[in-house]
Amino acid sequence: MRNKIIFILAFVGLVAGLVSAYIFGIEKKPPPPEFTPASNPYTNGIYAEGIIESYQKTGENINIYPEVVGPITQILVHEGEVVKKGTPLILIDDAIQRATVEQQKSQIALAGANLKSSQDQLDKQKKSFELDPRSVSKNDLDNAENAVNVAKANIEVARKQYELAQTLLGKYTLRAPADGTVMSINVAVGSYVSAQGSYDNYTQGFDPALVMGSSQGYIGVRCYIDEILISRLPEASQMQAKMLIRGTNISVPLEYVRVQPYVSPKIELSNQKTERVDVRVLPVIFRFKMPKGINIYPGQMVDIYIGEAGLESKSTGTRQ
Repeated sequence: MRNKIIFILAFVGLVAGLVSAYIFGIEKKPPPPEFTPASNPYTNGIYAEGIIESYQKTGENINIYPEVVGPITQILVHEGEVVKKGTPLILIDDAIQRATVEQQKSQIALAGANLKSSQDQLDKQKKSFELDPRSVSKNDLDNAENAVNVAKANIEVARKQYELAQTLLGKYTLRAPADGTVMSINVAVGSYVSAQGSYDNYTQGFDPALVMGSSQGYIGVRCYIDEILISRLPEASQMQAKMLIRGTNISVPLEYVRVQPYVSPKIELSNQKTERVDVRVLPVIFRFKMPKGINIYPGQMVDIYIGEAGLESKSTGTRQ
């Protein structure tokens, strides 16, 4: 009986092994890719990583920093809003500066009263001198005239100080420096800002209070060419490029704008100022108009292929 059980268990194990071998031996077909991998659309094209940004004739995005310090009392715009130049964006607590303005305004009134008093004294002494030159000494008359001149100078100083205080009061309202779109607001009501910007708890660094983008109808793309590929860059008049949006089969033709002629360490994409890097890159700026039906946002990473006009590959593996 015992031997019979052993033979049965052995037979069951053999069958289980054969079934397992068959199951695990079945070849599983890999699922098709969600999108066609990016391929070089140019015969001798070079690759670069790029980042979407606001298109500017010079510079990058518009970073707005306050010139004064204090807590935020009101935010007047929202992210994505299109604003005109001079539009108020953020209000900073101006209670102390407003009191200073009122004080300077009172100083103007005081200086005006002193001027009137000095002028009245001078007028009286002049009238007395006209009636009887011996009634007023020449020294007293000169002192009265000097007092009027000093009073006039004091009121002018008070006016200048008032204008300065009024100008500084205006700094507590951050305004749009140009027409554009509000892309990022890095402060909240009650948070403290300074000329360095606002402290970010996540990055543990300082960010601009607000970031704006241009509303010129174009979107900028800044790509970084590895220093070993710089020699292969085509002439500016012959340069053309295509941007491949990651995670899609979409490619967008780019228009060459300019080269930033300064090779720098490749830290722009990682935003790590203390990162030690050995790769140096040359920034090249392109632009394009937003295609319909595609969502692209500043800060988005893209793949760029740069080639020479007339040398485009027949098979690109992408669609426009």
